[in-house]
Amino acid sequence: MDSGSGSGRINYIRLTSHPREDGPQPPKITWGAANPAERGPVIASLTTPHHRNAIGTHAGSYTLYRALAVAAGRLKADHRPDLTDTSPTNTLGPFPQWHDPEKIVSIDPYGAVTSRVFAEWVAAGHDVRPTIAITQAHIEIPELRDAIREGRLKPDGKVLISERGDCFVTKAAVEPVWYLPGIAKRCGTTESELRRCLFQHTGGMFPELVTRGDLDVFLPPIGGCTVYIFGELEAITDPARQLSVRVHDECNGSDVFGSDICTCRPYLAHGIEVCLETAQAGGAGVIVYNRKEGRGLGEVTKYLVYNARKRQAGGDNAAAYFTRTECVAGVQDVRFQELMPDVLHWLGITRIDRFVSMSNLKYDAVVGSGIEIGERLTIPDDRIPPDAHVEIDAKKAAGYYTDGHVPSEDELKARKGRSWSEPEA
Repeated sequence: MDSGSGSGRINYIRLTSHPREDGPQPPKITWGAANPAERGPVIASLTTPHHRNAIGTHAGSYTLYRALAVAAGRLKADHRPDLTDTSPTNTLGPFPQWHDPEKIVSIDPYGAVTSRVFAEWVAAGHDVRPTIAITQAHIEIPELRDAIREGRLKPDGKVLISERGDCFVTKAAVEPVWYLPGIAKRCGTTESELRRCLFQHTGGMFPELVTRGDLDVFLPPIGGCTVYIFGELEAITDPARQLSVRVHDECNGSDVFGSDICTCRPYLAHGIEVCLETAQAGGAGVIVYNRKEGRGLGEVTKYLVYNARKRQAGGDNAAAYFTRTECVAGVQDVRFQELMPDVLHWLGITRIDRFVSMSNLKYDAVVGSGIEIGERLTIPDDRIPPDAHVEIDAKKAAGYYTDGHVPSEDELKARKGRSWSEPEA
């Protein structure tokens, strides 16, 4: 591909997306192969288009910002990242699950160690980039100060560092990398139907989905997840040590700013507290934070549903909790928890001793993927905001786990939240 006088700008665009028979062929990806050499690297860089063996681009949800930067002359289109000293601060794996095409289909298990395990391809000029980054950090959770003050936690100078609630963690950022045949199987559809729907419902953004049947891997333009690990990494896979896990789906309004209508931040804080307890007792705790705002429906849809719930006749009530979402979005939930356990398999997890979640969908997905779960932990009643009891009651009635009372239909109808008056015209 030609570029203009050192600027990295593209002078022409090749519109065809069909495979080329002439010239060098990109490395083949054999998903689930026994080792990296047989598996091959995922190459989605635009700087070497003839090497590309995956559909989409790295950091897919941020692609348009990169495009703006190139168009504005702030970034060279052919820029290659200098990955010196960017390797993981901690070593994870490989685990047997990495080589099982049934266990991991939505992330690249080698995504954190591309420079090392695919060094041969890098030396040959292929632009192989990481899709996972692992680092160490301190995080501060204000709710932990309450736990310390109330005596539930005590600083140890190692995991829980200080009275201010500072914790030491290992964290990993994970971008999605979809193996399309495996994704289709998980979702109970055919690969051809999956490709067609992905193409149509992204406005034809990726024509290779329907023209490049030879490419099995897709980097979708969606958010990934962040993994926070409390305690020693070795404890995660040590059957003699306890492991606590919370899988949390993003809720910006609650997680960051607090909310009176849902339990997301309180449950996240409770999960972190449980993970710290386990780590301080010699085990490990894992928080998986998925970017799936509004049950995967988005924040705009979520706020529209909030308005509909509060303004309906009789105000917010648990009996209509899921119905109001369906009225706006056409569906209750599109998070597809079937894909969620992949990151747990990447960590090498085979058993979770304490699963901090009431969700039947998450539980079924984890157990269905072959991971054993011991104890299930609900959110303590005193952590539930007053208006969020509508949500909790609705979820209990819908099948969420509880070790207490499951509300009846009449109780759901009686449980109401405060309503908002209509805004002035």
